[in-house]
Amino acid sequence: MAKDSIGKTIGVTLALCAVCSLLVVASTIVLKPAQERNKLLATKGKILEAAGLLQENADVEQLFDQHITARFVDLETGRFNDQDTKGFDDRRAAKDPATSMAIPAEKDKAKIQRKAKLQKVYLVKEGEQIKTVILPVYGKGLWSTMYAFVALEGDANTVKGLVFYEHGETPGLGGEVENSLWKSQWPGKKLFDNDFNLQVEVLKGRVDKNRPDAIHKVDGLGGATLTTRGVTTLIRYWLGEEGFGPFLTNLRKGEANNV
Repeated sequence: MAKDSIGKTIGVTLALCAVCSLLVVASTIVLKPAQERNKLLATKGKILEAAGLLQENADVEQLFDQHITARFVDLETGRFNDQDTKGFDDRRAAKDPATSMAIPAEKDKAKIQRKAKLQKVYLVKEGEQIKTVILPVYGKGLWSTMYAFVALEGDANTVKGLVFYEHGETPGLGGEVENSLWKSQWPGKKLFDNDFNLQVEVLKGRVDKNRPDAIHKVDGLGGATLTTRGVTTLIRYWLGEEGFGPFLTNLRKGEANNV
């Protein structure tokens, strides 16, 4: 076949495409375990950050194993479940009808459609006493589903930290949920009032610190009204009766371990 024939050109092109495809597939297979390990390590770092335990240049794995205990919480009972949490994938569990529940449209304030029946939470303990509980929360923003960890002190009311670890919001606007200055407003805020009514809210503007309810409020994200609203909604959903509300009530009463 002539070197410049159409058939040979097409043959060489197809062969090159096949080789490149095989290389891409092989690279994906080889690198996937490392990618999964890095993703898990990054998640552990965010959990430590939310709990105020992340240290610069520290071994994240060692720090996590030293301070954090993972447990399941049954959303229906609000109590701990003793199943092994190893290998649990919350997103996969939320999609599987056997391990999840559909959320009625009128109650789906976070716009997530389904949620896993068991939720993996993280505890910082001192002896048998729970000093900090870190809860996974997520819900719709403007463009994306936003995923975060919110850490609460042992009173199950005072915020210790809030860290968003995945979202697709607009950089410089809704993407400011990752801004350290905005995140620094959360520690010390109270989720509930004295009667344990959920009061936490991200405002459209700035918090008037002279108002008596300022302890429940956080400054909004400038120019990102829908993302701001989404943060309030997802926090209220997951900390309310449809989410971890019953668990937080049991935690305050010291009944989370009761079955």
